[in-house]
Amino acid sequence: MQIKQPEPFFFEGGERAVLLLHGFTGHSADVRMLGRYLNSKGYTCYAPIYRGHGKTPEELIDATAEEWWEDVQEAYQFLQKKGYEKIAVAGLSLGGVLGLRLATNNPVQAVITMCSPMFFDNEKQLTSGFRQFVKDYKQLEKKDEETINKELESLLTKSSDLFQEIKESIDKVKQSVDMLYTPTLVIQSVEDKMINPKSADYIYENVETDKKEIKWYEGTGHAITFSRKKDELHEDIEHFLESLDW
Repeated sequence: MQIKQPEPFFFEGGERAVLLLHGFTGHSADVRMLGRYLNSKGYTCYAPIYRGHGKTPEELIDATAEEWWEDVQEAYQFLQKKGYEKIAVAGLSLGGVLGLRLATNNPVQAVITMCSPMFFDNEKQLTSGFRQFVKDYKQLEKKDEETINKELESLLTKSSDLFQEIKESIDKVKQSVDMLYTPTLVIQSVEDKMINPKSADYIYENVETDKKEIKWYEGTGHAITFSRKKDELHEDIEHFLESLDW
């Protein structure tokens, strides 16, 4: 069965641009509603798709965490080449980690993290998320349960190196957060079962900028951009962006 592959999106607006970054196993749909909302408020929004994402589980684990970092840098450069000099970055989950890394290495107006991990005490949860992603994808391919379980176990075995790379990537960013002087908004779901919510406190307490805010949401899960609080989320992000000296 042929499954339609998602694509990056580029919503052109004013001179202020927001780079939107999706999470692990996700793709541009993670941040599409946020992008549409911000674009309606005059912002230009661009969301890339990292290598291996939006494709089969086999293609996902063939990619590397460092390639995803390269993809984020290329996305930032894409906006620069389009003539945008004022760029903020917002990311969901692993996208927020990559956004922090971008902000410590490049001039950005602001960085916004949404349910982003700083601790890798949650490998089982990440594995659980990957397991669900594989099952959902294989079901879309109309495979039977026995075949799905067999392919799932094979993929879990083959993905161990990738999870180690993700851990190292998170650790690298965690160690450099205290060098970040960029305005920062930290968003976290209280009931997040995928990552350690204390990650939000760590980011907020360790970034060096004086312009920082933290917002906790109740009644939402890890995928906060799809939650029933998404409208509130959109408005909070817009208000933070509007408070900046662009």
